[in-house]
Amino acid sequence: MTTIAPTLPSSARRTTVPRSGAQALLRDLSNGLARLLSNPLTLAGAAVIALVVIVALFAPWIATHDPLAHNLAHALQPPGAAHWFGTDEFGRDLFSRLVHGSRITLYIVSLVTVVVGPIGLAVGVTSGYFGGWIDTVFMRVTDIFISFPSLVLALAFVAALGPGLDHAVIAIALTAWPPIARLARAETLSLRKADFIVVAQLQGASPLRILVRHIVPLCLSSVVVRLTMNMAAIILTAAGLGFLGLGAQAPLPEWGAMISEGRRYMMDSWWMVAIPGAAILLVSLAFNLLGDGLYDVLDPRGE
Repeated sequence: MTTIAPTLPSSARRTTVPRSGAQALLRDLSNGLARLLSNPLTLAGAAVIALVVIVALFAPWIATHDPLAHNLAHALQPPGAAHWFGTDEFGRDLFSRLVHGSRITLYIVSLVTVVVGPIGLAVGVTSGYFGGWIDTVFMRVTDIFISFPSLVLALAFVAALGPGLDHAVIAIALTAWPPIARLARAETLSLRKADFIVVAQLQGASPLRILVRHIVPLCLSSVVVRLTMNMAAIILTAAGLGFLGLGAQAPLPEWGAMISEGRRYMMDSWWMVAIPGAAILLVSLAFNLLGDGLYDVLDPRGE
């Protein structure tokens, strides 16, 4: 009598068990990337951000003119073959200024994110894990910062520090960390009584080891999503400071400052305001779309 071995579905045959932690990590990353790019809106946001990064990296070669060179003979020219996005009141090419301005925008976003991510995460997990008076002090300070609108608080800090790009970065960073801290605290509160944390405590693990080895890695996904969504708010705050003359100073081609310079001519020379405004809108929307996609992929309560 012939025995026929059962056949596995093709999907089961293709599934392989990872032989190491590195293989498991690579498989999870590839699956997450596939899910991330399967959403058309997320893909569009990622494409816009990738394009901005490429433009910023190769700005000297992409720009068609010197972004700081004056040419009064070509002042306030509309978009055309010679100047794709037109010129400003000094005859400077707006396309070139927009291209170089992407460097300033990414510089602000990257530096603020690098600063507020670790600070907010450290404050949040420390507050949530230890509780008691430490939690009370940290959260009351956090509440004070959150109680003010971010732009108003950034204006106050810049007024105290003085106008300038670096001072604007510091001011935005001081206003951007509290939401990260509140999120990390909430995640830590849901984890600190978990069985694996109790086991680690019974084995004599120090609080620092528990925080670094067990709690922080589990909070990272939520923090990364929040940081990505915060990038849109950082861009808008930086543009607001630049518009008010408290951020990047002339003649730097910062997008908010470009709108401020063009508002006096916007009735006749609409491109001076519309083009940098559209750039701010598009990049901010792209970060929001990417953040939504990351939330769908990294949310542990998802499917």
